[in-house]
Amino acid sequence: MPSVYGLIKELALFENEPNAVKIDVAVLQAEGFKNPPAFWTFVAEYEGEIVGVALYYRRFSTWDGPSIHLEDLIVTEKCRGLGIGKGLYDKVLEDAMNQGVERVEWAVLDWNTPAINFYKRTGATMMAEWNVCQMKSTEIKAYLGGGI
Repeated sequence: MPSVYGLIKELALFENEPNAVKIDVAVLQAEGFKNPPAFWTFVAEYEGEIVGVALYYRRFSTWDGPSIHLEDLIVTEKCRGLGIGKGLYDKVLEDAMNQGVERVEWAVLDWNTPAINFYKRTGATMMAEWNVCQMKSTEIKAYLGGGI
């Protein structure tokens, strides 16, 4: 998990959110190794070093039933373009098929053109008409406390 955490921090930097990661290695270990785990990962090694991770978890769709959410697909910058990301992506999709889920979904930033082009080449549907919505705990507290 220390290597996975390092990749998560690298992704936050890539996404221009260097201070956004609020978890640490202990949280990853506790949540990833509890029974049942909160998430699963595939990791990729290159020259003896973990250089990529796909982190995903199960969800439920009211339309499709059990589904998988791919939270992050990360390959360290120095190893991009070697097919490592495709290998991780393929493993998640294979696991989805093995689990019998009807859908795998994820989000991609609109400026991440290489990722968007990759996903399009694999046949993924880009759902431009949908907006991702989130509420951070501070926003939830403000809303529930009548601050909004």
